[in-house]
Amino acid sequence: MLNVLINAYAVSPNWGSEPGMGWNWVVNLAKYCNLYIITEGEWKDDIEAVVKTLPQKDHLHFYYNPLPDRIRKMCWNQGDWRFYWYYRKWQKRTFEIAQSIIGEHHIDVIHQLNMIGFREPGFLWKIKDIPFVWGPVGGMELMPTGYLAGTGLVQKLKVYLKNFLNNLQRKYQPRLLSVLNRADAVIAATKGVYDLIANYHHKKVILINETGCYVNQNQVNESADSFDVLWVGKFDFRKQLGLALHVIANMPKDCLVKLHVAGSGQALEVNRYKELAKDLGIENRVEWHGLMPHDKVLALMSKCDLFLFTSIMEGTPHVVLEALQNNLPIVCLDTCGQAGVVDDTIGFKIPVTNTNQSIRDFTDTIINLYNHRDLLTKLKSNCLERQKQLSWDNKARQMVEIYEDTLRAKR
Repeated sequence: MLNVLINAYAVSPNWGSEPGMGWNWVVNLAKYCNLYIITEGEWKDDIEAVVKTLPQKDHLHFYYNPLPDRIRKMCWNQGDWRFYWYYRKWQKRTFEIAQSIIGEHHIDVIHQLNMIGFREPGFLWKIKDIPFVWGPVGGMELMPTGYLAGTGLVQKLKVYLKNFLNNLQRKYQPRLLSVLNRADAVIAATKGVYDLIANYHHKKVILINETGCYVNQNQVNESADSFDVLWVGKFDFRKQLGLALHVIANMPKDCLVKLHVAGSGQALEVNRYKELAKDLGIENRVEWHGLMPHDKVLALMSKCDLFLFTSIMEGTPHVVLEALQNNLPIVCLDTCGQAGVVDDTIGFKIPVTNTNQSIRDFTDTIINLYNHRDLLTKLKSNCLERQKQLSWDNKARQMVEIYEDTLRAKR
């Protein structure tokens, strides 16, 4: 059995997003490998409580590199650039812990797992003579600018500035170039990242979305007379809740569609979106659930007919895999990681164009599904096969094969 040293800043058995992704990777890899995992430790108690219950518990060895709560808050406040300074310091300390682990245990492969953003690849790649795997890697795609209509000048400037800086960093950042040169295997989280690494950096790259799902054998519920559409996310520009609200407003009055919104944001954003729903005359067609515990979101998924995912900038959103896991057909934009998850067996992908065109495209798609419940039922039934293809176990076995390939190449 291979001994693998994993750098995974975010790991939690009770969260989605990056912490949930980190957890699912390591617990599934531990079925096939002996893992030494360095993580931040915000969820240490949860980790240790759940690990005790797992059959593969003897293959999971956690090392904690904790940060103060104030820095953790910076991490969760997406857009707080101060966090990157502390995160780099965390990575330097992680490098020291990794060297200590290597001094005590034989390590076959080093894996930089998460966070997946390309800007901070850590420092474990500097360790020589041990194969180094990086990925899944994300964050290299640019924000589409066709969805800026109606936004303020500040938001437009933010998007254009971020795209400009991102384009420079994804092509010329010195540490990125060093890691790509050093890595024995690079895994891209999305097709956009894959294309850039392969075509611009001319590096061999493997495409594996960073998140997966579990196989759900539960019976698929038939669609009722009502039609419940679910939207989940943080109330910020890239998630495009306003687009979703305009889609509902664009539906014919005889289409009895109800939008369930799970998530929240700052008070100003919450008020703005609720006012928009009023202005559009759809306040009685939208139910605001606010922030919900993870299990409550999953329960809501099991009761809805369709998952509406309007985000224009993501890695591979874990919530889309959770919708799939709950046999919930998905309608999304044909971009980022969701484009690699959704195919025509389980949903529909809308071309990335501009706000007005996307409103029309989403509306037409939902009306079609509303009027053809047999198609909706077929999409639900197809989710099981897609779950198997994108299952965590399948992804873990793919990753183990990558580990073995890097070792063979070194011999």
